[in-house]
Amino acid sequence: MKSYRKELWFNIPTRRAFINITPQVEECLRESGIKEGLVLVNAMHITASVFINDDESGLHHDYDVWLEKLAPHEPVSQYRHNAGEDNADAHMKRQIMGREVVVAITGGELDFGTWEQIFYGEFDGRRRKRVLVKIIGEC
Repeated sequence: MKSYRKELWFNIPTRRAFINITPQVEECLRESGIKEGLVLVNAMHITASVFINDDESGLHHDYDVWLEKLAPHEPVSQYRHNAGEDNADAHMKRQIMGREVVVAITGGELDFGTWEQIFYGEFDGRRRKRVLVKIIGEC
C-alpha cells in the first residue's frame, strides 16, 4: 500500500467563502500515482470546513444565508467565546459543515456521484490556513 500527503494552503481575504478545491485534490491524486484507494481531505483549522456538494452559486448563497441565521456573526457579544475574539460563530458554522470528507478512488479518478465536488468552507478568513490531503491505496 502506498501513502501520499500534501497540504493545500489558503488565505481567503473575506470572512466567509466557499472554494471548489476539486482540481487541487485531483492534482494530488495524479501526483500520488494511486489508482485504487481512498482520499481524505480535511480542514486543519477549527474555523474552516471541507464538504462535498454541488458547485452552484445559488446553493452557496443559500448556505451562507442559512449558516448566518443559525450562528449569526453579530452581535459578537452574544457569545461567551468572544471575550477578546470575534469568531465564535465560525466555530459553530464549521461544526455544522464538517471537518473532512473521504472519497473513493477508482481507476485513478475520484469516484463521485453526479454533481459532487469538494469544497473548502472558510468562516473566519483573512489569515493563512491549511487543508490536508491524505491518499492511501494501490498503484
